[in-house]
Amino acid sequence: MRRSLLLLLLMPFAALAQSWPMQPVRVMVGFPPGGTTDIIGRLVANELSEQLGKPFVVENRGGASGTIAAGVVAKSTPDGHNLILVPSTHGTARALYASLPYEESDFVATGLVASTPYVFVVHPEVPVKSFGELIALLKANPGKYNYASTSPGTAQHLGGELVKKMAGVDMVHIAYKGTGAVMADLLSGRVPMMFENVATMVPHIRKGTLRGLAVSSAKRTPLLPEVPAVAETLPGFEVLGWFALLAPAKTPPQIVQTLNAELNRMIAKPQVVAKLIELGAEPLGGMPERAAAFIRMEQEKWGRVIQDVGIKLN
Repeated sequence: MRRSLLLLLLMPFAALAQSWPMQPVRVMVGFPPGGTTDIIGRLVANELSEQLGKPFVVENRGGASGTIAAGVVAKSTPDGHNLILVPSTHGTARALYASLPYEESDFVATGLVASTPYVFVVHPEVPVKSFGELIALLKANPGKYNYASTSPGTAQHLGGELVKKMAGVDMVHIAYKGTGAVMADLLSGRVPMMFENVATMVPHIRKGTLRGLAVSSAKRTPLLPEVPAVAETLPGFEVLGWFALLAPAKTPPQIVQTLNAELNRMIAKPQVVAKLIELGAEPLGGMPERAAAFIRMEQEKWGRVIQDVGIKLN
């Protein structure tokens, strides 16, 4: 790390960018191995390693919805060898947590990787066949139905709160500790409904063990073309999981542009597109400015919802 800092001070930015990467690049993931963020982080790392001829190594450092890892990268040497793959929780953390180990100004976005829609599923015993029927059921039975999430403050939780706000219904949030526990209760009918990742839910919907009512993206997803979007019932509704690659704020602009070009090159590969679709994700890409604007928009949107609901995490 000291060697990298010394080189950064001694080399002009243009020369540094031409030589980058000079050593293995750390790609921090703020969640344990095996989850969607980790899988996409490793996909990005493997493809960039191949394209740039230097190792990009994933380092998992879980805790506090990814904010611990983000704090580490925010304080890292800004030489292009320290990056973080952030999911959509990065868009809610500022409003959810009383304090964070970083400021948003500590980062520069290099590009968007992908987005993932969720699908609202119900246990077959819930007497509805469409999202419109669900809204009618909830209005007729205020506070009598629960919906689940894997933890407070996730897109699953906030998506449910946005439904409540936009549809004027009352349902009770039940927070679980992880996917395993919530899936057991969802499949048994102990908890009747939730938003969950589309790719995770497709097998259950196909088998009929759960009923897919609506997807959270603005339009229907190719993985479940027969399932309408929530927006077809609640116009303007959209909840997406998303993934962006960030670097420390003072990373040389030439390196940021190189990273962006390589990300866009990666996302254009048919095998990468196929893998993302398999995960229920849609490739995004675009310039760093698009990524920065998208993240700001997500932070503003969820900041308002979180303030309205009154959620705060320690």
